[in-house]
Amino acid sequence: MYPDTEALYQKLAELTHEHRELDEAIASLQADPDHDQFQVIRLKKRKLLLKDMIVRIKSQLIPDLNA
Repeated sequence: MYPDTEALYQKLAELTHEHRELDEAIASLQADPDHDQFQVIRLKKRKLLLKDMIVRIKSQLIPDLNA
């Protein structure tokens, strides 16, 4: 495995972990009837950004196939 590939897998693991943590934080906030809607929106935007970054890294890890 190339060093760049290892770094991508490490970054992917970090982003996936943060994405999961945000999901839990959002669920926790929404369980509270007096939750701060703006904070939920900010967390959801961050979660979407992380998802985009995860998808981008996963596509970089797919090997190019010469047909």
